[in-house]
Amino acid sequence: MQWLRRSFLAGFFVTVPIFVSVTAFIWLFGIVDGLTAPFYERLFEQYLPGVSRPPGLGVITTALGILAVGALATNVIGRRILERGEGYLLRVPVFRTIYAPVKQLVDAFSPDNESGFKRVVLLRDGSRHILGFLTKEFTVDRGKGLEPLLAVYVPTNHLYLGDIVICERAQASFPDISVEEGIRIFLTGGMALPATVRSSRSDDRVQDFRV
Repeated sequence: MQWLRRSFLAGFFVTVPIFVSVTAFIWLFGIVDGLTAPFYERLFEQYLPGVSRPPGLGVITTALGILAVGALATNVIGRRILERGEGYLLRVPVFRTIYAPVKQLVDAFSPDNESGFKRVVLLRDGSRHILGFLTKEFTVDRGKGLEPLLAVYVPTNHLYLGDIVICERAQASFPDISVEEGIRIFLTGGMALPATVRSSRSDDRVQDFRV
């Protein structure tokens, strides 16, 4: 009975993520294919009468469009064109309200974006440690000279909601965990943490944390 229960739970936790992912992809592809279906139907009726439209053209079109935009964004001229077009779109009040926060959110989780998360930070809070993402380094002048501070984003709900913690640089250490690995750690509830984490402090001292 114990073996049956353990096998069922193991199978459940393996199949559910696969099922949810496949269902989400099928749902998304169905929407894209449905939006592009009228265009391709008119195209086939005009140039290939009698030939039925093969399924999946909408998905292929979307993938090619994303690749084309990505290729355009990776060169200097294309980047300028996209930035200018984005500037025009941001002048539209309703579009700007929706587009700007969504773009900032997506950029924050992009490892290649310089304005996103800089690195993973480990903060000490009494007897516990807090894991977060460095978003900004800045200084504060309180009349006693410039004080270096850090702005750290600490997710509290599936990455998209969290707290901003302002701390002194001396209170932070930097584990040898990439931003991508840090995102995976939060998404898995800490299960993706390596067994041993090496963390360097701002004064270049190295600490080992065993999980």
